[in-house]
Amino acid sequence: MTAAAAADSRATVDAVYRTESRRVLATLIRLLGDFDLAEEAMHEAFASAVEQWPREGVPANPRAWLVSAGRFRAIDTLRRRARFDASLADLASRIDADSQAAVDSDGVEDDRLRLIFTCCHPALAPEAQVALTLREVCGLTTEEIARAFLTTPSTLAQRIVRAKAKIKSAGIPYEVPSRAELPERLDSVLRVIYLVFNEGYAASSGTSVTRKELSGEAIRLGRLIAELLAEPEVLGLLGLMLLQESRRVARTSPAGELILLENQDRTLWNREQIAEGLALVQRAFASRRLGAFTLQAAIASVHAEAESAAQTDWWRIVGFYDVLAELEPSPVVALNRAVAVAMRDGPHAGLALIDAILADGDLAEYHLAHAARADLCRRMGSTAEARASYQRALALARQEPERQFLQRRLAELP
Repeated sequence: MTAAAAADSRATVDAVYRTESRRVLATLIRLLGDFDLAEEAMHEAFASAVEQWPREGVPANPRAWLVSAGRFRAIDTLRRRARFDASLADLASRIDADSQAAVDSDGVEDDRLRLIFTCCHPALAPEAQVALTLREVCGLTTEEIARAFLTTPSTLAQRIVRAKAKIKSAGIPYEVPSRAELPERLDSVLRVIYLVFNEGYAASSGTSVTRKELSGEAIRLGRLIAELLAEPEVLGLLGLMLLQESRRVARTSPAGELILLENQDRTLWNREQIAEGLALVQRAFASRRLGAFTLQAAIASVHAEAESAAQTDWWRIVGFYDVLAELEPSPVVALNRAVAVAMRDGPHAGLALIDAILADGDLAEYHLAHAARADLCRRMGSTAEARASYQRALALARQEPERQFLQRRLAELP
């Protein structure tokens, strides 16, 4: 084989790894019942592909070939280890018998859905759900996840190890929940996906406003769930993420400076994402089973439909927040509603609501609450109060572009 042909074959394997590795892993986890054994088997299968495909050609169904190769490698591994642990020989035989007819590509997408529900099982701590989903479903490295969520790779790795051990010791089933269990279980999956998206859409710290790779992974997960389980809240979440992501390019200047929604160049908004997001929101609303994500998506759709900031229908937005506050009350929802009220009724009305929220103490350490208060005070001409609130927000903010924005606002005060 020529060097060029070998390079082409290796490029093919690399391309298949990028597009299929998570699917292959999900199926191997189902067949083998063990995360670590499945991951080891997957990597060995791809190593075999690097050796064999240049000689034998790329198989007609690469994914099925890799699943089969990984299964055989895992069985061989268990049988070798059986010399030291006799129980592994029985396990290898059982895997061989149970999975003989289950290595084709049928149902692979169901395997990915099973994997997501396993990683987001309520028996696992929320931070473990996020870490395990990003590692096993999305394929991010521990270093990438640790960097995104401000922890060390070793801490993140331990979190993933403990989560896998919990799945095994607690006998957490690798399956899609029953119809009766689905609402509660689906809620945890959607919350994990949105948490990942939020960290990508508005990074909690660092030098960038956004982390495109994280928001992209969340949208990819949202699409997968929507394809396999088209519940209204799934459609609402996907629509919400697309509508928010459509503004990503307009949210920063070429120098990386933060640009608020009201000042964004709306010609930069991604119209394809907006059209898809609006269609999803309409489908979710048509079900008449409105959830929190669908209502947030409806709010985002009002912004997306406004040709300019001045044309934003704040009455509709406040109305959606009223319903959201009834359905899922939280201090952040109350804060966002207060900002919308300020845009509709004037800064005095919004300031009274924000002061009441801050008086409750729940958002005392939330920099955006103080930044919102500062902006309303600035618009009212209350310079001293605006300065104090901007300084408080600056002390709490960890993202550098947000800090620079707050510093500019402070410098602009008379």
